[in-house]
Amino acid sequence: MPRRAAQAFTAVLLAASTVTALSHTAAAADSLGSAAAGKGRYFGTAVAANHLGESAYAGTLDREFNQVTPENEMKWDATEGSRNTFTFGNADQIVSHAQSQNMKVRGHTLVWHSQLPSWVSGLGATDLRSAMNNHITQVMQHYKGKIYAWDVVNEAYQDGSSGALRSSPFADKLGSGFIEEAFRTARSVDPNAKLCYNDYNTDGVNAKSNAVYAMVKDFKSRGVPIDCVGFQSHFNSASPVPSDYQANLQRFADLGVDVQITELDIEGSGTAQANNYSNVVKACLAVTRCTGLTVWGVTDKYSWRSSGTPLLFDSNYGKKPAYDAALAALGGSSTGGGDGGNPGGGNPGGNATCTVSFARTSDWNDGYNGEVTVKAGSAPINGWTVTLTFAPPQKVASLWNGTPSWDSSGNVMTVRAASYNGSLAAGASTSFGFTAAKNGNNSTPTLGACTAS
Repeated sequence: MPRRAAQAFTAVLLAASTVTALSHTAAAADSLGSAAAGKGRYFGTAVAANHLGESAYAGTLDREFNQVTPENEMKWDATEGSRNTFTFGNADQIVSHAQSQNMKVRGHTLVWHSQLPSWVSGLGATDLRSAMNNHITQVMQHYKGKIYAWDVVNEAYQDGSSGALRSSPFADKLGSGFIEEAFRTARSVDPNAKLCYNDYNTDGVNAKSNAVYAMVKDFKSRGVPIDCVGFQSHFNSASPVPSDYQANLQRFADLGVDVQITELDIEGSGTAQANNYSNVVKACLAVTRCTGLTVWGVTDKYSWRSSGTPLLFDSNYGKKPAYDAALAALGGSSTGGGDGGNPGGGNPGGNATCTVSFARTSDWNDGYNGEVTVKAGSAPINGWTVTLTFAPPQKVASLWNGTPSWDSSGNVMTVRAASYNGSLAAGASTSFGFTAAKNGNNSTPTLGACTAS
């Protein structure tokens, strides 16, 4: 898990009144977040509150990602520096920003041996148990309903061949049962949040990942509440992407938990780095229960491993080959929105017509996915435009395979063809999709007519 520098290794929520908030749901899955959403996943990043005031940082974050993990702002020393005195200001800033963009937030982390205030380590067993459960309770209650998943326990196992728990105040004083207790406490506080175990050097099959696997299998067999396992995936030449990476993700998924890539960064540059990123993304896509990927930072210049240039954007926020590779692996395109799907600029003639149909492809408590199919009429077309009217307070979180815009009310969305799916042969069809937040309204949007050019 990346520490602070001194300790270290060295679906946009659209505001109803504005169109500009749609900037990161641009055309045709041309961002990491929108491309991942098209695959039923998220693509996120770690965020530091003190960089949100930098326009390039916030702009890249908002355009490219649909999930965030606070880097340090939710850790124990940041939230409870003194016993039972809680401070949430910096973490609140990240959560508020994420909510304004309809990004998922991962809570990170509740119980971890590092970045602990000194008072925690000085407690006896009884006091420590009470403090641990109180910390989990207070932090989770503060963010209840705002966090999709929590890293309840982080890095509890040691490296090497033993498969043993790492020495920590929790393991040393409370024994191995502290992990189960933390998960049970977390479930009692927020039954709707996903509860995850998170660790590093567990990306392939080895003694450490086997120990975590055994723990998860045991928890599932006894009804201990665990929903997901996070694989940090910090890679470099000395610790490359393992050949059994996908197989390892799959074996955990087969236990009945979701798996996520939680802190991805890959040192290197050029084609080698790009290939590694592509392989990681493809591995996640190949595992049905791999629900998303998070890179550990927006730009190389703020990475905890900055000298290794491990991220998708360089120090000037330029897209690296690794970015293009990750986006391509997700099925997206970095070419942008083009001219609404009519690259030739011509009109196929007055016979250009199209029809549309709509289906809700998936549904959950607070949102749903919709798919609109566009079909050309008896003549070929070079472009198409479709409108959908949403019942407030529904909001579109992300859109793929189209270029959206909104009317002044924020309820009517007009979608033009992307650069690659506007030209259709007679009778041919294409589709675009979106994710909508219900916000208490479960109605289906009204589909308008299709206009062809």
